[in-house]
Amino acid sequence: MRVISVANQKGGSGKTTTALNLAAALAREEAKVLLVDMDPQGHLAEGFGLSSLSLDGDISLALEGRSSAQELTLNMRQGIDLIPANINLSYFETTLFSRRGREDKLKEVLRGVEGYDFILIDCPPSLGLLTLNALSATKEVLIPMPCNFYAMLGVSLLLQTIEDIRRKINPSLSILGIIPTHFRRTTHAREVLERTKSEIGERVRVFEPPIHQSVRFEEAASLGRTILEHAPAIQGALTYKKIGEEICHG
Repeated sequence: MRVISVANQKGGSGKTTTALNLAAALAREEAKVLLVDMDPQGHLAEGFGLSSLSLDGDISLALEGRSSAQELTLNMRQGIDLIPANINLSYFETTLFSRRGREDKLKEVLRGVEGYDFILIDCPPSLGLLTLNALSATKEVLIPMPCNFYAMLGVSLLLQTIEDIRRKINPSLSILGIIPTHFRRTTHAREVLERTKSEIGERVRVFEPPIHQSVRFEEAASLGRTILEHAPAIQGALTYKKIGEEICHG
């Protein structure tokens, strides 16, 4: 079972879009996928058409030891299950600072999870304790990166943070790759992509082609559908399918 965190401390980088649509792509390859939402915004549930505020349970209950992962798991599609999150996770994070083993709560929850080929963890847009829990519990990190200059600088910081976590907390942590997102056919976007490949690509794989910006992604989210269901022929959908194939069979 491969455990992959989708992480970037910058908001709007495409983490939830990547986690949801990569899960759909992996499921097309007949993999069994568990999505775990560690973002208090609860957008994974929303992306499947569920209101995160109306959920009976969320990941914070498992992190507190009040429920098991299995009890919180919802089936979203064939081959795709979800442990959702909502604003309760934000309240829980404030209690973590005083807890022993505060960075290992998610790892303890996932120890009892079986029957999946992949676990994909959607991290919050920060480098706080929730992201630290995800990176402690995972073996691989996938980094969505918008194709702009400041996002590229932020990824450099994240790579250093991952290296620190590898040394101090999780020696088995590795970087699966960077997925360039929100790509537009502009000179700036092309320059950022080329610079990322030349300056970071020597150390970390940069998946190609990039995920092109498209209103179809927003439409899919508003309808509670994956991009593979809503607009399977657009470039972004084809790229997610390609990445899913590479991860599943590579």
